[in-house]
Amino acid sequence: MTTYKEAGVDIEAADRAVEDIKSLVKGTFNKNVLSNLGSFGACYKFPKNDYNNPILVSSADGVGTKLKIAFLSGNHKTIGQCLVNHCVNDILVMGAKPLFFLDYFATGKLDNNIFNDVIYGLSKACKENSCALIGGETAEMPGFYSDDEYDLCGTVIGAVDGDNLLSDRVIQKGDVLIGLPSTGLHTNGYSLARKVLLDKFKVDEYVSEINSTISESLLSVHKSYLHILDKAIPKDWLLGLSHITGGGLEGNTNRILTGDLKLNVDWDVWEWPNIFKLIQNVGNVPTDDMKKSFNLGIGMVLIIKKDYISDAETYLKNINENYYIIGEIN
Repeated sequence: MTTYKEAGVDIEAADRAVEDIKSLVKGTFNKNVLSNLGSFGACYKFPKNDYNNPILVSSADGVGTKLKIAFLSGNHKTIGQCLVNHCVNDILVMGAKPLFFLDYFATGKLDNNIFNDVIYGLSKACKENSCALIGGETAEMPGFYSDDEYDLCGTVIGAVDGDNLLSDRVIQKGDVLIGLPSTGLHTNGYSLARKVLLDKFKVDEYVSEINSTISESLLSVHKSYLHILDKAIPKDWLLGLSHITGGGLEGNTNRILTGDLKLNVDWDVWEWPNIFKLIQNVGNVPTDDMKKSFNLGIGMVLIIKKDYISDAETYLKNINENYYIIGEIN
C-alpha cells in the first residue's frame, strides 16, 4: 500500500502551514473582504462609492530568477514584497490602485519556515499598498520542483475611475520625461546578473564596490511607487507612467507611445548605482545589453505635459521624492 504522503504530498503538513500563516494574511484584510482564508473562492465587496466610473485593472507576474538568490542565501522574506510591489506598479501605470492580491506558491516539498517567510513578505507589502491578500494556492508537487526550491507568482486586481485612466491621456512631442530612482535591480535582469556575479563571487560575499554582500544587494526590495504617485494620478500634467522592468527604460516607455513619437533620453543625467557598474565591469557587459536588461537606477518614468514641468517638480519636492529630468518626447 502506498499513501499520498509516501508519494511526496503531505496534506496534514500543508494544512498546518496554512494555519500558521492565517494571522499574517488576516492582518491585510479590510471591511470589503467577505470570505475566510481557505474558502473555495475569495469574495470582495467592490467599494462602488469610491468611484464614479470604475474600471477594473489586473496584472499577473512573478519575480523571475531572483528566486535563485533567495534559495542560495536562505533569505526568503523580501521575495514576497518584491512580487506584490511589482504587480502594484504594473497597474499603477494605468492609474489604478490595488484592491486585492492572490498568490501561487509551488514547491517540491513544503518547508513551513520558508513558506512563512514568503507569506510574511507578501502580507507586509499588501498592508503597505493597502490591498488585501485575499487568497491563493499552495501546491506541493514532488518530482516537478526540487525539494529545496519553489516558484512564486501573483495576481493583483485594482480599480481606477474612468476619468483617471492614464492610457486615455494624449502624449505629444515636447513632453518631458522624469525618472524616479529604483532600489536596485527590482525583479529583472537576474539571469544576467547571476551569470556575471556568481561566477566571480559567493552569494554571501561582501563586495566593497557595493558596500554589501551580493545577496543583500540582489535581494533589495522592489520599490512600490503607489504612495508616491497616487495623488498625482488625477493631475492634468501627468500624461503617462512607465514601470521599468524587463526591456529597460526605452523598451518599456516605448510601450505607452503612439504613432511616430520617439524617446530622447539623456543617459548622462543620472549616475548608475554601483551594483550596475559592478555587473558591467565584472562581466564586460556591453552598454546596450545593460540598457535592455536593467533599470539602471530608474524604476518609474513619468511623462509630464511640456508646459507643466514645474508643477510636477513641486509635487515631488513636497513629498521629498528624488527625481531626474531625463529627456523628452520627439
